[in-house]
Amino acid sequence: MLDDLKMIHQRDAQDALGVAEKQWQQLEHVFEVTPALEAYRPRNIVFAGMGGSALAALIAQVWPGFPAPFEVVRDYTVPRYVSGDTLFFASSYSGNTEETLSALAEAEKEDAKIVVITSGGKLADLARAKGYPLAVLPAGLQPRHAVFYSLKALLTVTDTLGITERAGDELASKAPFLRTALQAWLPTVPTKSNLAKQIALEVIGKSAVVYAGPKLWPAAYKWKISFNENAKHIAWANQFSEFNHNEMMGWTKQPTEKPYAVIELHSPLEHPRIQKRFTVTSRLLSGLRPEPIVVDAQGDDLLEQLLPAIALGDFVTLYTALLNGINPTPVELIEKFKKQLDE
Repeated sequence: MLDDLKMIHQRDAQDALGVAEKQWQQLEHVFEVTPALEAYRPRNIVFAGMGGSALAALIAQVWPGFPAPFEVVRDYTVPRYVSGDTLFFASSYSGNTEETLSALAEAEKEDAKIVVITSGGKLADLARAKGYPLAVLPAGLQPRHAVFYSLKALLTVTDTLGITERAGDELASKAPFLRTALQAWLPTVPTKSNLAKQIALEVIGKSAVVYAGPKLWPAAYKWKISFNENAKHIAWANQFSEFNHNEMMGWTKQPTEKPYAVIELHSPLEHPRIQKRFTVTSRLLSGLRPEPIVVDAQGDDLLEQLLPAIALGDFVTLYTALLNGINPTPVELIEKFKKQLDE
């Protein structure tokens, strides 16, 4: 079924697969942040964003990482420590996310240094009116499809401020690597040779549970979001070794029937004890949970492992959407919810 290009074209009416195929180009995008930034070393960094708009920050916490404390806030409020020594990112792809706008208002009261990342909306208007540094994301995408744009924008800012060093350039240098990796999962590659299609066929009709260690955790969380929004498919994600302190027990008894697809993202760059935890967990839970679908990350460094691991999840969940008979792009229930929330 997934080799039927006519069916794919009909169900993927807004060409989400085409967007996924071209996402390597996002790594090369050049952002002009206006007004211009000057070197600044904050005491701490707070990144406010929801859903897909927060994903770039999760990736950046793992790679390249930051010399100052960095917290991702998904709330209407900000931490009590926010002050004039805080670098505060307000990130919303639409520019209208109410939690982010509320958190920004609180950060303003504490005299935090504000930077805005958005494609437009109220957030862009506010940034221009108040003279906040603004990185404008290309419009016309779903937030989950613009993650690498957001990551490049974030790193453009931190490189300019001197918080990171040429991280944006390193990210851009991986574009050819990611472009090559994506070729293996395109619709024109038959199922027998296409890992993304194979995983989608294993997942269909089951709830997806995605696990990873700390290094690949952003990828696992992106898979979870993409299952939810692309495939309209319930999914969860968790991180090792937290899994071994509670969730592991949940697999041992109830429910007796377990209609789940377990996906594990493995990296040889994880701490040796994390790698052993996956091995021991698999042995102890054998027969108590579905056999995991294991994805072994490939690449010579963490960034080369993260980028394809994230992108593979996009293709898997887009193919799952097609198997579900669903157009992957719209998120009509979320839009309906937002409207009713404002009534």
